[in-house]
Amino acid sequence: MTTYARWSATVGLLLSAAVGAQESVWLEGEEASNRKIANAFYEDLWNSNNTDRYVEYMAETYIAHDIGDRKGVEEPAIEQKNIADFFWANGDMSVEYDYQIADGDLVATRWIWKYKPTTFFGRVFLGSTNIPIINVFRFEDGKIVELWNHRHDIDTGQTLRFTIKGFAYGVLFMLIPLLLVRAKWRKKALAQPG
Repeated sequence: MTTYARWSATVGLLLSAAVGAQESVWLEGEEASNRKIANAFYEDLWNSNNTDRYVEYMAETYIAHDIGDRKGVEEPAIEQKNIADFFWANGDMSVEYDYQIADGDLVATRWIWKYKPTTFFGRVFLGSTNIPIINVFRFEDGKIVELWNHRHDIDTGQTLRFTIKGFAYGVLFMLIPLLLVRAKWRKKALAQPG
């Protein structure tokens, strides 16, 4: 090995050691702590039925940003327990993690929520599903104070519910003019001597 090759290898090892040391310092910081809290939240509420542990992760109140009507809504922490309890009461859940990133007081996690209903209500109204979800948590003092919830509901039976609802509205709007025309024809037919 030439002197240049040995020198390059030594510099490379020193640089990788320095980067590794910096990474371990970073992993011990705020982001690492927030990631651990986020992961424990998923494990206790969504991967196992330990929903009473919500108090370890959630601030007394938090701000929810959801894909539905819950945008910028302040909710009590117990709401997260109530939501998880509802699904646990009607089925079994598990979590499959795709990736997670942290930046200061924010942690974003992309995960797959797997749900298998075990009750009649669960089978009829919720159905078995795997939903990709992206959550972003904002932390203060080791607690989740803000939560953005982005579900890919189009992959679920919810899409069918909205399709049926839209079809029902369409049929209703179609029937109203049809019934008015039918009533007019009938009135006209009764008015003609015959």
